[in-house]
Amino acid sequence: MEIWPAIDLRGGNCVRLVQGDYGRETVFGHDPAAMARRWVSEGAQFLHLVDLDGAREGRSENRDAVAAICSAIDIPCELGGGIRDEFAIRELFELGLARLIVGTRALKDPVWFGQMCRTFPGRLAVGIDARDGWVATDGWLETSRMSAIDLACSLLEEPLAAIIYTDIARDGMLAGPNLQAMSQMRDAVDVQLIASGGVTTADDVRQLAALGMDGCIIGRALYEGSLTLQAALAAAGDDPQSAASL
Repeated sequence: MEIWPAIDLRGGNCVRLVQGDYGRETVFGHDPAAMARRWVSEGAQFLHLVDLDGAREGRSENRDAVAAICSAIDIPCELGGGIRDEFAIRELFELGLARLIVGTRALKDPVWFGQMCRTFPGRLAVGIDARDGWVATDGWLETSRMSAIDLACSLLEEPLAAIIYTDIARDGMLAGPNLQAMSQMRDAVDVQLIASGGVTTADDVRQLAALGMDGCIIGRALYEGSLTLQAALAAAGDDPQSAASL
């Protein structure tokens, strides 16, 4: 199972939010490229980047920080947050990102998202962020009446890179992942599935691997030291050669 350390960007800084609440922010660093180099030095084979300003504003607001990260390291990086038109997709790929994550517009305009998946086959992931099983959008500020599983299943015919599935209630809480929700999503889809939200211990990583998850994203636990990257990689049995698949 792949381990994706998270770098969440807001105002050019590395931050973490609690349950997606922009008023509950902790700044963990002012140099995103240095943070990226740190994770690579500790064994990271992938990085998960989030433009929090972009998620809320609907346009990329941390492009310079993303560009600095891509220039500083040589491992696959994915980015989500505010990616809502083809121009943004093309510009961001030019920075060197391996794949992009689309959330809000995939829900609101599935026809467009399908077209983008076919234009960039295997390079776009759908970000499904759920609150009590319902998809949240616009930087988690709005909750739709579409279930997470229904949205995932509606996109399975497209050439998706992956589904990034986040349980908002667990995100940043250091309370463990929602294993039941992750298991239900795993049973429903047959594409690469990456779990996010609440991963806190090596045992959390082992349980997600046992469910058949293809990867998991780890944020606050790494920054606060409740889980080391080395321990997470060992628990996942991550294969360094898998990076070549991106």
